[in-house]
Amino acid sequence: MKRAVFYLAVCTILASASFAVYQENFGNGSNQFTISFVDISGDASSANGTNIGEGKTFSDPGYQYRMGTREITNAQWDKFKADYGQVTGDPSSAYDSDPEMGTNAPTGRVSWYEAAQFVNYLNTSKGHQAAYKFTGTQGTSNYALDTWSTAEAAGGTNLYRHKDAQFFLPTEDEWVKAAYWNGSSIQTYATKDGSVPEAGVDTNYNDANPDTWDAGSGAEELNGTYDMMGNVFEWMESPFSDQNTAADSERVYRGGSYYNGADVLASSDRRDMSPYGEYGDIGFRVGTVPEPATMALLGIGGLFIRRRRAR
Repeated sequence: MKRAVFYLAVCTILASASFAVYQENFGNGSNQFTISFVDISGDASSANGTNIGEGKTFSDPGYQYRMGTREITNAQWDKFKADYGQVTGDPSSAYDSDPEMGTNAPTGRVSWYEAAQFVNYLNTSKGHQAAYKFTGTQGTSNYALDTWSTAEAAGGTNLYRHKDAQFFLPTEDEWVKAAYWNGSSIQTYATKDGSVPEAGVDTNYNDANPDTWDAGSGAEELNGTYDMMGNVFEWMESPFSDQNTAADSERVYRGGSYYNGADVLASSDRRDMSPYGEYGDIGFRVGTVPEPATMALLGIGGLFIRRRRAR
């Protein structure tokens, strides 16, 4: 009986609908919120060198990670602020409380720096290392982004992200792989068959909706995410053209918004913005790396399933 229960528990993690979905809870009491993630894995090095816009070529991250299934919403941002305190930037416009948008719409008017503070909260509230290095006093104008040393940096080269951080803004390559990698190549669109998405059905673009819709309202995309195309653009951790060594470098944003045409939703479209910039059509989603205990459980589960099938 114990073996049967264990097998069922593992299958619940491994196979939920078409993709395994992992949920993480943050905050406490009335300020608690949940973010869902899907695994992004597999060797995508065969797609290395693929043009993904403006002189940038894709490079497989080379490790397993998870991507948020949906954009961060107004409700999640509001609960974060209530627990975190003053956000450095412009908190009055970093949360669009327009009732026509709704609490479940993706939060817009959030700068890269504000998104980085949200990500740091996800880490530190659960006892993990902050992803991004800030100096000065939280909530004041002297609270500024700095870079990590090479010894602290993720992979020894990503001076923006700490190597021990659990949650992060996705790099451009992490984001592109999650959106467009089909197992053999980088597709033009994130639809399951690579076709042009149907506006107002697959995702929110081309003015099919007069504004943003609730996060996750579109069709499930290629790798289990929603609205990586359309609804709102999304911040990347990565700089547009410089190496990630300067804290104030222009950052990439991708994916298109509710009013853009199909060409902006394509894998070849990339844009840049000051990390201080705040616009209603730019939001973000977060990524994470599986904790060792989860990976061990998945490994045991896979071994158990293989043995069961071998009988």
